[in-house]
Amino acid sequence: MAADLASLLADLEAESSDLEVRIVRLEPSQWLQPTPAAGWTIADHVAHLAYFDDAARLAVTEPDRFRVRAGLLAARGDDFSDRIAALYRGAEARALLQWFRSARRDLVSTYGGCDPRRRVPWYGPDMSVASSITARIMETWAHGQDVADTLAQAREPTSRLRHVAHIGVGALAFSFAVNGRPVPERPVRIELVGPDGDIWTWGSATATDSVVGGALDFCLVVTQRRNLADTALVVTGAVAREWLSIAQAFAGPPGPGRPPGRAAVNDGGAVE
Repeated sequence: MAADLASLLADLEAESSDLEVRIVRLEPSQWLQPTPAAGWTIADHVAHLAYFDDAARLAVTEPDRFRVRAGLLAARGDDFSDRIAALYRGAEARALLQWFRSARRDLVSTYGGCDPRRRVPWYGPDMSVASSITARIMETWAHGQDVADTLAQAREPTSRLRHVAHIGVGALAFSFAVNGRPVPERPVRIELVGPDGDIWTWGSATATDSVVGGALDFCLVVTQRRNLADTALVVTGAVAREWLSIAQAFAGPPGPGRPPGRAAVNDGGAVE
């Protein structure tokens, strides 16, 4: 995917707005509702996004300082996302909303002055600014899904899913490595139907392993918001099946995934 900075930032802002619309009128008690992410409330998801927006901005403006902080955070080898969520429990809903708004605004402004090809550090390999923006879109969409599910709200899929799918495909090798498994040499072909009916493809057309289906289902699986069994994806080949059983588009230690049993997602993006 070509890196168009203005387009990427517009999509990040649009995804931010989609989430903000869902939370801006919530009562303080609603922020404390448990979500499908075990042990996390809506407030935890918002604090998570704000914290890592600040971290992403630091990675751009002070990369050496970011590396020190990231190293200290990851040194214990546990899921530091849970530790960070715990740090901000008890914060008022109004303060969390303001933090999310200001952190996202400052991050977009910082990104806007960058070369999209510039390399910046993160929790793992360095990445380009363009990939960093894509990661923030993916994170916002994924945590927004948990919020929407908690509030029993339908969410119309958009072309922004392509960013989520792209980073999910690119994380194939990482998904195996973070789980301590050998990275497979056999390629996987991915063919997805986007919300507008466009076909999105990755990988060789001659690959014997493949993943075929709706972009929404694929994005829900690679962000660990749905179990593969609860989607209509058609998965062919041992490598493809193993990958989607551990697929992880986000950085950090292996995610716990989601147990099967969540209602399938229909074409309109609503939970049935």
